[in-house]
Amino acid sequence: MILQGTHQRSITRTADGAGARILDQRELPWTVKWVELRSARDAERAIREMWTRGAPLIGATAAYGLAMALAEDGSDGALDAAYTLLLDSRPTAVNLKWALDQVMETVRPLPATDRAQAAFARADAICDEDVALNQAIGEHGLALFRALHAKHPDRPLNILTHCNAGWLATVDYGTATAPIYLAHDAGIPVHVWVDETRPRNQGALLTAFELAGHGVPHTVIADNAGGHLMMTGQVDAVIVGTDRVTANGDVCNKIGTYLKALAARDNGVPFYVALPYTTFDASTATGADIPIEERSGDEVTHVAGEGGRIRVTASGTANPAFDVTPARLVTGYLTERGLLKTI
Repeated sequence: MILQGTHQRSITRTADGAGARILDQRELPWTVKWVELRSARDAERAIREMWTRGAPLIGATAAYGLAMALAEDGSDGALDAAYTLLLDSRPTAVNLKWALDQVMETVRPLPATDRAQAAFARADAICDEDVALNQAIGEHGLALFRALHAKHPDRPLNILTHCNAGWLATVDYGTATAPIYLAHDAGIPVHVWVDETRPRNQGALLTAFELAGHGVPHTVIADNAGGHLMMTGQVDAVIVGTDRVTANGDVCNKIGTYLKALAARDNGVPFYVALPYTTFDASTATGADIPIEERSGDEVTHVAGEGGRIRVTASGTANPAFDVTPARLVTGYLTERGLLKTI
């Protein structure tokens, strides 16, 4: 990721190697603030309160959280307690459980005194793998974008995305944004329509911040503008990330994704989902079986902006954080193995 002109990762170990360093995404784009996590409780709070977010990055943060717990107490009881604490921090993204299971499988056979070091090493490896996976997604997506641009070489390639599936949601590159960055760097003229993504505005606040830092042309739009842009021929493709893809190919992503998929299908616009294998959940049959996180209504009644939060409605609210896009609406799944027609 390019942050303040420098290539960095969104999560690293602290200087002493005993904790994790993350961006407080609640402060972006107004303030770039790094925070240090020093315990499993810190990691759980950062995930639950969305200091850090995005399925792969949640997993990486949780992995370091488990390692930090074992540095304090390497016993079976402490391991199981920290695992449960972190697993319960957010319910929808499958990468959270995947990463915790990876660390658990690594350390469970070891003596208590060896567990922390092994856990930190596994968390480091999870981060390195995430970068490689996302770079591979980007390479396959670059080939796709070249083909799409060849259809209209006289104008920029117009991509619409929803929420934030960029480097702020992963360790680096992002999933849906990886091909955008690689296409831009390869000289393909790409322009991104950035959904604001109410209620937390991850598109307007985070994706736009990312794209600006990388120099990618983009325009922030109201969530309800996407259908109009597709109908009037101003979108060549939709590409989104995902928090979980089930065995039948249903896609769980930030609320509003389903409506974009419906508009894309109605207007003949290809709808792609970018994901690494760590986001595929073969143990869940369909999207109907995914627990949908219901978040606080304060996220709907209040809007965060430069200078603080303001109340925008006095009415009661509901706030489901995710929806499910049926597999039949997905044109293809962009993975580290290539573009798949079915998952």
